[in-house]
Amino acid sequence: MWFRSTLAYRASFLLTTIGNAVTSWLEFAGILIVFSHVDQLGGFSVGEVALMYATASCSLGLADLFLGNMDQLGARVRDGSVDTMLIRPVPLFAQVAADRFVLRRVGRIVQGVLVLGWALAQLRPGWSVLEYALLAGVIVCGAAIFGALWALGGAFQFWAQDAAQVQNSVTYGGNRLLQYPPTIYGTELVRGVTYVVPLAFVNWVPLLRLLDRDDPLGLPGWVDFLSPLVAVAMCALTALLWRVGVRSYRSTGS
Repeated sequence: MWFRSTLAYRASFLLTTIGNAVTSWLEFAGILIVFSHVDQLGGFSVGEVALMYATASCSLGLADLFLGNMDQLGARVRDGSVDTMLIRPVPLFAQVAADRFVLRRVGRIVQGVLVLGWALAQLRPGWSVLEYALLAGVIVCGAAIFGALWALGGAFQFWAQDAAQVQNSVTYGGNRLLQYPPTIYGTELVRGVTYVVPLAFVNWVPLLRLLDRDDPLGLPGWVDFLSPLVAVAMCALTALLWRVGVRSYRSTGS
C-alpha cells in the first residue's frame, strides 16, 4: 500500500529520491575534501576509505529501507495504535517494518553502489571470485547487523517508549563511524564497537582482510570471517527480545 502511494506522485518520488542521494553525496564529498589536503588517512588511501564508506552506506541503506521505521514504534506505543496492529492477522514485526514504507531511501543505496564502483576503479584489486563474493557478503551481513540494531531499538521502546534518538545514534552514528578507517580512532573505542556493540563486523573486520591490513586490536585471522555468525547472533538476540517486548506490552502507556 505504501509502495503504491509513493509512486502515485512520481515526480515527487523522483525528486525526493534524488535529494536523498545528494545528501549522501555530501557525506562522501567531506571525505574527498579531507583527501584534497592529505595523501593518506590513518595509513589508508582514498580508494580504501571510499571502499569502507561504500560498504557501510550500502549496508545501512538496505537496513534503513526495510527496517528504518522501527524507530517509530515508541510513538505507536504511546498513542495506543499498537493495539490495532495486534488484532490484525499479520505479525506485528512485519507491520511495524512496513508502516509508512519510504521508498526514497533507495537513493542512499544507489549512491553507495556508485561509490563502490569508483573505489574499486581506484584500487584495481586483483581479487579472486571468492574475494568479490566476500565483498558482497560484507554488505549483506552489514545490512543484517544494522537491521538487528534497528529492531533491537524498536523492542527496547516497548519499555522506554521514546528511545528513537538513542537508536539512531547507534545506527546512523555507527554508519558515520564505519566510513573511516579504525586506525584514526582510540583503541578503547575500537574495542567497544568490536566486543560490546559489534559494529566493526559490518565492514572493518572483513575489509581489513580484503585490503591485506593488520587488525588494530591484533585479532587472529579467523575473526575476519565471523561477520555472518555475528549477524545470525544479533538477529537471534533481536527475535528473543522482540518476543519479550511484545509479551510485556500492556496497551497505552505500558
